[in-house]
Amino acid sequence: MTDETITPGAADDVSRRRFLRVATTAGAAVVLSTTAGVPAVSASPAGAKDLRVYVLVVDGLRPDEIDPHATPHLYALRAEGTNFPQARSLPVMETLPNHVMMMTGVRPDRSGVPANDVYDRHEGAVRTLDRPSDIRVPTLLERLAGTGRVSGSVLSKEYLYTIFGERASVRWEPEPLIPITDHAPDLATKLALSAMVDETDPDLVFVNLGDVDRVGHADLTGTSLGLLRAAALGATDAHVGRFVSELRDRGLWESSVVMVIADHSMDWSHGHKLISLQAPLESDDSLADKVAIAQNGGADLLTFIGPDSERSAAVERMRSIALATPGVLSVHRPEELRLAPDCADLVVYCKAGWRFSDPTPISNPIPGNHGHPATEPIPFFVAGGHRRVRKGVTSSASATTVDVAPTVGELFGLPPLVGGYDGEIRAEALFSREE
Repeated sequence: MTDETITPGAADDVSRRRFLRVATTAGAAVVLSTTAGVPAVSASPAGAKDLRVYVLVVDGLRPDEIDPHATPHLYALRAEGTNFPQARSLPVMETLPNHVMMMTGVRPDRSGVPANDVYDRHEGAVRTLDRPSDIRVPTLLERLAGTGRVSGSVLSKEYLYTIFGERASVRWEPEPLIPITDHAPDLATKLALSAMVDETDPDLVFVNLGDVDRVGHADLTGTSLGLLRAAALGATDAHVGRFVSELRDRGLWESSVVMVIADHSMDWSHGHKLISLQAPLESDDSLADKVAIAQNGGADLLTFIGPDSERSAAVERMRSIALATPGVLSVHRPEELRLAPDCADLVVYCKAGWRFSDPTPISNPIPGNHGHPATEPIPFFVAGGHRRVRKGVTSSASATTVDVAPTVGELFGLPPLVGGYDGEIRAEALFSREE
């Protein structure tokens, strides 16, 4: 059952919304919204479309956590389709940049989103890149909508919802939000996904399931047993299994491509393996009060905020201090990592089993972190009943998060972005259109 209302925005017609209140089979109500000007969306009869793509991001999932006992549904999906066991997250291995890479197909030096948090030189402060304007290139969501198709976003994290803004034809605003984590539990996310498919039948849905990541961050047993993490994995796996069953039951499976991926994996550290660069940088007379630090768990982004005439010497001093700090793995200029040069002067990675905590040793109390090379390995596989999905394939290709958009774009016949994709079409997972 659906109730529909039109609500004008504060600015202009572009900000108008159509709200759809959908009653779910579980008895909960899900509110979806569409942007004015988007073609009307309505549930399509099974078989009316020959292609539906679901990109399911299990946030923070490690590839070694998928097994027949702990995650039987993910394990079965991976075995049925094409698996990329060498898949990697890209710098900085954080949520926002890698979700943006998935939907744009370009690296952060072009997308404008290099990390979760950066020092904003224009605002003179560290901030989270959670504004729609932070993405500087078109995404699949609005590009697909521009062809008359329907795109959807079901994103469990508040900052993901806000950065992607109104790009999708139909959207779910995450609720209820859990305090501190600012994400909706996977149960609510799965109900919203099912409601969106039932009510609007989008051609493409971009989904973030956040429980595995959020629980993993706080799991004090992550360095040993990972008890809370295991419980979250099992629950999320069951949600994925139920969604796949619904596609089969509704007769949508034969037209579906289900792409499962993570934005990064996870690494855990003990409390004594903390790195705080604030103190050693401040103790240097030439750098005191002249370095801004944007902490990203396993990566610190350092920006010199003193006079430009001092920058070159200061950056080299910053590099030396960072490299001399216990727990630091490596130091890079942003351009070495395909990040925008203005996002920082240096990117500092920690070693596996360590974490950054800036500005003070109590700033980052969570044991589970990512952003550093130890969290590059991710699951990435393509399944589904669509005729183009190759079955039972294991590829040695080094697939990455930036390959999602080119692959989905090829399925829908979208041309590349102006300037081309940075990622590749993962043709290993697909039969050609002629086959």
